[in-house]
Amino acid sequence: MSEESDLEKTEPASERRLEKAREEGNVARSRELTTFVMLATASAGLWLAGESLSKSMDGSLRLGLQFDRDSAFDPQHMLAQSGLMALQALMAIGPWFGMMMVAAVAAPLMLGGWMFSGKAVSFNAGKLNPLAGIGRMFSAQSLAELVKALSKSALIGWVAWWVVSRDIEALMALMAQPAHYALPHAMALVAKHCALIAATLFLVALIDVPFQLWSYYRKLRMSREDLRQEHKESEGDPHIKAQIRRQQQQMARRRMMAEVPKADIILTNPTHFAVALQYLDNDMRAPRVVAKGTELVAARIRELAREHNVPILEAPPLARSLYKHTKLGEEIPAGLYTAVAEVLAWVYQLKRWKTDGGDAPRTPSDLPVPADLQYTDTPKPVEAQAA
Repeated sequence: MSEESDLEKTEPASERRLEKAREEGNVARSRELTTFVMLATASAGLWLAGESLSKSMDGSLRLGLQFDRDSAFDPQHMLAQSGLMALQALMAIGPWFGMMMVAAVAAPLMLGGWMFSGKAVSFNAGKLNPLAGIGRMFSAQSLAELVKALSKSALIGWVAWWVVSRDIEALMALMAQPAHYALPHAMALVAKHCALIAATLFLVALIDVPFQLWSYYRKLRMSREDLRQEHKESEGDPHIKAQIRRQQQQMARRRMMAEVPKADIILTNPTHFAVALQYLDNDMRAPRVVAKGTELVAARIRELAREHNVPILEAPPLARSLYKHTKLGEEIPAGLYTAVAEVLAWVYQLKRWKTDGGDAPRTPSDLPVPADLQYTDTPKPVEAQAA
């Protein structure tokens, strides 16, 4: 039971799931909203431009009906007359059609926003499967769409019948009026009827838009397993991340070990800690820690130091303090300047003694380490750390 409930799609869609659906062209749309916007735009266009449109239609009608006998038997004249009438009609209804085109593009954007997806128009052989198509025809979604379409048609049909029946006398009277009077009245009646039908479609869209949003988000719901899998994909496999961290640590360790031969002195605990210091008089304000480590890493630092003749000094308190309070590449704390200066002076004396001979320099001891910089904890053995 727990596995079944875990696989149920009870969780809302994540941001990544919604973004992926959008990339695939899957967004919420409402046909009823688009139909309402286009019909409302058509009604507004007829209401605002009905008079000028009726005048243009009246002029085109008069132009088409006024001709003499010779013109009636002249094909070239009739073609030119027909072209002129078509141009006048196009100029008259062009702005109205432009408004309709803008409405047709803008209406879908009101719900799903602007979207362009190549996946939505790409070829999918699965969509050509007749069995799948028959299954979609008799699905619950198709049945719901059929009921909605029939209900909408019945409602709009009843409203249209009611609107026309109220103005049937005015419509019949248009036949007895001159064309220049009848056309403006006809435009006003058409705009009125379209506006009333658009108001009905507004009520339909008011119901359909929330339903489409609910249905869209319901289809994209996820199970808990889906959420876990998505989180795993976004965050990365823990095993792969651990392997990447190990590789990064190894690369950082190799870079650190490459700095050991350049160091001036290696300070040790003598076995648990090892810290490599470097000081360049012209480039550094204070000595810097270029390598440090414990246990096996410390042993490797000492080994490299011996291979490259880097001096090694056993100074447990100073080595532990530097390891604790200084990061790689950082300058040593100001509180350790005195102790490190004494160590570097010994290093310079050691180099001069190796080249010039004489008395060997005294190895520094009891190096001063302030109480606030002391570090007394001893790292656990490698075996204990592994456990």
